[in-house]
Amino acid sequence: MRAVGINRFGGPEVLEVVELPTEDPGEGQVRVRVAAAAVNPTDTVLRAGFRSEMYDGVERPLVPGMELAGIIDAVGPGAAWEVGDEVVAIVVPGPRGRGAQAEEVVVPAASLARLPAGASFAEGATLPMNGLTARVALDVLHLRPGETLAVTGAAGAVGGYVIELAKLDGLRVVGDAADADRELVARLGADVVVPRGDGVASAIRGACPDGVDGLVDAALLNQKILAAVRDGGAIAAVRPFQGETERGISVHLVLVADHATDSDALAELSRLASEKKLTLRVAKTYPPEQAAEAHRALEAGGVRGRNVIVF
Repeated sequence: MRAVGINRFGGPEVLEVVELPTEDPGEGQVRVRVAAAAVNPTDTVLRAGFRSEMYDGVERPLVPGMELAGIIDAVGPGAAWEVGDEVVAIVVPGPRGRGAQAEEVVVPAASLARLPAGASFAEGATLPMNGLTARVALDVLHLRPGETLAVTGAAGAVGGYVIELAKLDGLRVVGDAADADRELVARLGADVVVPRGDGVASAIRGACPDGVDGLVDAALLNQKILAAVRDGGAIAAVRPFQGETERGISVHLVLVADHATDSDALAELSRLASEKKLTLRVAKTYPPEQAAEAHRALEAGGVRGRNVIVF
């Protein structure tokens, strides 16, 4: 089968199409014939070798990708799915270095959900990992209905899901946006939209003089965003927080891989997408031979939604 492979770490040019053997599912697993796999920042981190120590001694090529959509073509013992089911899945590449960007992928049955009704495979592939990241980020903040949440990187894939889920949770939402994205962020449900950039913390404080109760830092602003949060508030960080916190603000690291078999959460995300309460956004699709272009576009910035590899 074909897959997007990494035989050496480096820039987008190291990505290549490789041939790998097909694997059979084991106990509690299924094999998915992949139609589409999203390209996420974590894939560029893997490709560049920023976490190379995780893959010391792992056979090459590594295959990036943490979310996919496709059709089940084999079911292992004890897996409550059927051949032909259309699904989405979150995939954890480690420890074998085998991610979602391959024609066939074996995953735990608990890492699957139904393809949302009315969604294309490309659209569905943007949901499981990004949507689950947003859900976990909100859960670790423990905000109550009526409290205020701020979201940095609000126009991005994770940020967009955070806004929509937060509104469903009854929260007031402040999102940041470039001028070109203000309408998008408001349409996703933000009650207040402030300019993104170096002054975003001050802008959030301008809208919320006492500071927000919680903040999801999808833009990786780290200490630069602390001023937006009230004393004793909380931040959900989608990467390890850089620097020290202050004023009793707690920082919670979101490790979505720890929740990859939360089948109930995945099913709920699929249900919400089926009901059009979550917006599935595809920026552009690419064949696997153009995976490098998908990475270049993502790293250049400004991608709204997700680039998707289609097989």
